Amino acid sequence: MPLTDLIDGKLGGSAPLRNEPVQARSTARLTALLDAAASAVHELGYERLTTAMVAERAGASIGTVYRYFPDRIAVLQALASRNLERVLTGIHAAYGDASHADWRSAVGAGFDIYVEAFRTEPGFGSLRSGDIIDLRPATTPNTLNSHIASVMMQTLNKRFGTDSSSETQFAFEKAVEVMDALVARAFARQAGGDPAFLASGKALVLSILAERLG
Repeated sequence: MPLTDLIDGKLGGSAPLRNEPVQARSTARLTALLDAAASAVHELGYERLTTAMVAERAGASIGTVYRYFPDRIAVLQALASRNLERVLTGIHAAYGDASHADWRSAVGAGFDIYVEAFRTEPGFGSLRSGDIIDLRPATTPNTLNSHIASVMMQTLNKRFGTDSSSETQFAFEKAVEVMDALVARAFARQAGGDPAFLASGKALVLSILAERLG
């Protein structure tokens, strides 16, 4: 599954824009709206976000917000989609970096990129995947983390020739769930992340994958 398919197919379809930006000015306006939403989510949590809050923080009219988004849920879905795109693009690049000579080094670098997103992407800690705001009935047993695991596995397989069986897919899913849970816990009370939880998270991820990848 290509990286673009994951992003566009999973979240892009659930976060429709009323008007796609076609000019640089429109793109900049949309970026400003999402940045404003991210700031509000970072400070207040996604539950309290309103379209009026987005407009005020972006220095825009409420009409500008509704020009792109039908409601607050669409704003949150678009922000989650952007969060996903940024972190997966980083992980994808790390896995393809020639400086990582084996899968352990590549996965470790990908883990660090996920951690850095918690530190540098406003709102990422509380709105990183989008599953929590997808209001549609589930049409597949796979969560967004399952799709992330698939991308990770396939990218490593292409680079290092690692196993890609269903058992390995499950190992990657476990690793992603562990990574997400322990990194979130690391940042629950410490802005920079609790070093003990981060170190334990990386070690557990590598240990889970080593059972299948050697």
